[in-house]
Amino acid sequence: MNISEKILAKSSKKVKVEPGEIVEAEIDYVMLNDVTGLPAFEVFDTFGVQPIKEKVVLIPDHYVPAKDVASAAQAKAMREFANKYSIKNYFEVGNSGICHQLMIEKGFAAPGRLIIGADSHTCSYGALGSFSTGVGSTEAASAMALGKLWFRVPETQKFIVNGSLDNYVMGKDVILNIIGDIGVDGALYKSMEFHGTALKSMPLSDRITIANMAIEAGGKAGVFSPDDTVFNYLDGRVKGDYNPIYADKDAEYIDTFEYQAGDLVPTVAKPFLPENISPASELDNLTIDQAYLGSCTNGRIEDLRLAAGILSGRKIHNNVRMIVVPASKEVFNQAIKEGLVKTFLDSNAFVSGPTCGACLGGYMGVLAKGERCISSTNRNFVGRMGHQESEVYLANPAVVAASAVKGRITDPNEIL
Repeated sequence: MNISEKILAKSSKKVKVEPGEIVEAEIDYVMLNDVTGLPAFEVFDTFGVQPIKEKVVLIPDHYVPAKDVASAAQAKAMREFANKYSIKNYFEVGNSGICHQLMIEKGFAAPGRLIIGADSHTCSYGALGSFSTGVGSTEAASAMALGKLWFRVPETQKFIVNGSLDNYVMGKDVILNIIGDIGVDGALYKSMEFHGTALKSMPLSDRITIANMAIEAGGKAGVFSPDDTVFNYLDGRVKGDYNPIYADKDAEYIDTFEYQAGDLVPTVAKPFLPENISPASELDNLTIDQAYLGSCTNGRIEDLRLAAGILSGRKIHNNVRMIVVPASKEVFNQAIKEGLVKTFLDSNAFVSGPTCGACLGGYMGVLAKGERCISSTNRNFVGRMGHQESEVYLANPAVVAASAVKGRITDPNEIL
């Protein structure tokens, strides 16, 4: 069996499972945010039972601090639910971060675990060897009550990336090229399993980026084989014990795709789909209005370090506003300690506390009609970050920073 099959088999107390089989599996954690929480709480309260408290994680992140009365009500509902049922794993604004970053930082995600979240980018935790996937609010409510959920065992695709990545080519470029290859429905309800020497040598931050965007290809999950990079990261932060799971040598895959890392270049996904890719160097005639660095995809300390290195001693272009959003309090604190925040401020970038706000067109970076944004986020659908006649171009943090300096989409190798 492959990794996803083995985790689902273990969690459903079966010796073996096969693609298409329906299983009822014990989950390790169920996560909700301030947007998906309210409908889940309303459903849960009709059950008349207590939640399995130790499995519930509540993280307000989409509209916090609240942008208006409606978002304040959502956050209040989460706070009240946590208090009503004495849920300890509740992370208030100021001691929090973007939900997927926090699930990893706080040690909920670990190899071999089965985690669901009422958010589509829950697939991020596959970077650590979990089977993690997004579900609806009603399914999350059920899981809070029962501690288990049914799954259809997905088929699995294998993606192998060997070799070495060139300068300023990152995990974001790997996954954008994969999505560009197979399309936004190329992994529909499939698990994407990632292998290869290029990925094994990647920092965990880049692996999280790749797993995070599995859903942008329609994937049910994006999974890596855990290794020392993961174990070292989890040392001192993981909650409880965990058991790494690896694919069998004779594991079966519905498809196998192979890539050479040296063939990849800094890549941009053009509107209005993540599959619509081009080399950044071929888009240097496109001016930008906004550069956005952050999100559950690329808001980690490694992303901020890279961008700050490009911005050091430089200024943001006069016609561009740059917004930097660390993915968590931990990342923000580390960026302050390393002087990265000062570098951003000296370059005339705006730095915010952690929030999802701009990524989904909510606040803290909404685009006006006709505006164009280069962004380290994960989606660029029509109206994703604001007006329906605005445009979002997806790229890695180095491309975002270089573009902010030049005032147009820029391959960072052009200026460094």
